[in-house]
Amino acid sequence: MSTQNAPQDTAAQSAPQHAPQGERQEEGRAVERPIRVMVVDDHPMWRDAVARDLAESGFDVVATAGDGPQAVRRAKAVTPDVLVLDLNLPGMPGVQVCKELVPAHPGLRVLVLSASGEHADVLEAVKSGATGYLLKSASTQELTDAVRSTANGDPVFTPGLAGLVLGEYRRLASDPAPAASDEPKAPQLTDRETEVLRLVAKGLSYKQIAERLVISHRTVQNHVQNTLGKLQLHNRVELVRYAIERGLDDI
Repeated sequence: MSTQNAPQDTAAQSAPQHAPQGERQEEGRAVERPIRVMVVDDHPMWRDAVARDLAESGFDVVATAGDGPQAVRRAKAVTPDVLVLDLNLPGMPGVQVCKELVPAHPGLRVLVLSASGEHADVLEAVKSGATGYLLKSASTQELTDAVRSTANGDPVFTPGLAGLVLGEYRRLASDPAPAASDEPKAPQLTDRETEVLRLVAKGLSYKQIAERLVISHRTVQNHVQNTLGKLQLHNRVELVRYAIERGLDDI
């Protein structure tokens, strides 16, 4: 990605009212609206270059930020669809930014864009709620594709990292769960919700699940959100762990 200067850090000024996510009305017909993206990185040249490249690729870059606390404030103000987030931030690390924002804003997707390929960093980011993890060595095309996939709720990882994350899911699932004598009975999922959950646990993307079950991408997302609500889970990491613990990935 090139590093020519783009506009300085911004938060959307008097943000307009938006149609439901993914659509807007134009002359009486629904038109897909641009994906709203916020870029967070403490290096101004890199941050500006990423923001400009995304804007030139058709994304609506609604804000940028250069540190953790600023990222939390601005993300709450502008409610982006995707947060492109560096891990090493002054004031508050990127994983803490995830923990602050993701549980409170279920529709927010986080794509980590980091120079670190350390396994510990990748796993910590995913456990904190990140949907994907991309190294800064990625091309502009790889970044824009990753942002689109992340907006759809599909996990995106630099090659070599996806297997690491799935392995960690399985390791977590193999750990004994803490005993709880007063644990409530597990909520009842519908047959379709169970089927979608099983495919999520197998690592399929929402698009692949939609094609497999011959339903729409939006319907898959709705089933996942309903399942998260019923199980009182917060993100895909917890959902996959739940499924693996019950052996749904082996069916």
